[in-house]
Amino acid sequence: MSSSLDELPAHVRLETHSTARSKAVAASNISPGSVVLEVPSMVVVLLSSDKGHRCDFCLCSGASGIKLARCAGCASYWYCGSQCQTLHWGSHKKFCKRLASFMASADFQCLEAHEQLDALLHTHLIAEISSNAPSDVRAKQLSTFMSLLPGPQHGPLPLACPMSVDVGVHQSLEALFARSGNNNFVIHSHLTTVAHGIFPLASRLFNHSCLPNAAARYVIRRGQPVRMEIIALREIKAMEEICIPYVDPALIESRQQIFKFTYGFSCTCPSCNFINTLGAIPSLPVSEVALAKLDKTLQTFCIPSGDIDNRTLLAGSTLPELPENLYPVLHESYLSRLTDAFSKSSHEGSYHAALDVGLTVFAVYLLIYPENYPQIGMHLLEMAKTAWNAVIATDHDDARASFAKSSLLKRARTYRDLSSKIMEVFGPEGDTAGPLEELAVLKNLLHEELD
Repeated sequence: MSSSLDELPAHVRLETHSTARSKAVAASNISPGSVVLEVPSMVVVLLSSDKGHRCDFCLCSGASGIKLARCAGCASYWYCGSQCQTLHWGSHKKFCKRLASFMASADFQCLEAHEQLDALLHTHLIAEISSNAPSDVRAKQLSTFMSLLPGPQHGPLPLACPMSVDVGVHQSLEALFARSGNNNFVIHSHLTTVAHGIFPLASRLFNHSCLPNAAARYVIRRGQPVRMEIIALREIKAMEEICIPYVDPALIESRQQIFKFTYGFSCTCPSCNFINTLGAIPSLPVSEVALAKLDKTLQTFCIPSGDIDNRTLLAGSTLPELPENLYPVLHESYLSRLTDAFSKSSHEGSYHAALDVGLTVFAVYLLIYPENYPQIGMHLLEMAKTAWNAVIATDHDDARASFAKSSLLKRARTYRDLSSKIMEVFGPEGDTAGPLEELAVLKNLLHEELD
């Protein structure tokens, strides 16, 4: 694993950039699914919703049958075993006895949820760099972290749990905090956020794009620090810049504001440049009839065949080709309305309604996401499972039902196959099991039914 600029793999190098500080480029062709870079975490902190459900060191889940034990000192941290508790103790002991009173304080309690998470992340960061057992990896990580550019400053220094640290650490707190806000990553398992973490070398190397050719996945294994792997989503040619997404490209309306506020830059990728030419996005229609017509028009534009098949274009965003009458679909509320409806229908058993709205969700994803983006694969997996559930729920007594069942089976297999193509590029991430195992199970079910 790499932790500093002098440990880059042979296929990655750092070069000057016309507007950014620098850029990571491919020194040779990188094939889809290849690990571009593997980096260890510097610090991680669980979301409050995952506290007590995951180990606070390795982030492994108690849902997998692992018994978690609470730290007797602070009663706020949980570990999957003595190994993780011992590995974490070098930094955790710095704030263990003071944590309960800090989190119960009025200053902490009045913070928004994301601000509380930041306060704990800063606490972890201070404790980690002031640990009494500095390692070579930690020293390299800290050096790389301090070489990062500070982000925009908004207000006073964030809170952190009081602890005894060296004078030098106190003197560098402002510099640390200025770099942590814009250089932490969302850690996910099976694309569900479970924690935030700092991975200094990844922050130093990779610039953002809303049409990235690479993305981060996370390796969560019991008794081991969390690792980030940067995965090539498509073939990256030699001398091509390697870019990752800092935010979800689906945040079309708000992403530029996030970039400026959090990172201090404006994105000029082709997707953002197209959005900038539009000015104000036309309003969504109010009536359900007009919205349904918009859904069908979008489906026809993105999926001319009327349904997803193996010829469906999955080569990346078609946003610049969007006709003017479809500009309203760029409102973030449009996609959230669709995903909510898909989730509700598929869980309540309205499978045919779910499959219809799922096609519209897929159409939006084709507009905004690049080739092999994992969210497309995850949605296709959900579509495949929904089609399979519709098969199970279909009455088998007459010829019409038999035809409907055959059609649903073919759709389920197509959705599964396309999902598999994408998820095999992205690979396994987070906890064990996950989408790839679900796809394998579904493949066997469909094979048995079709035979």
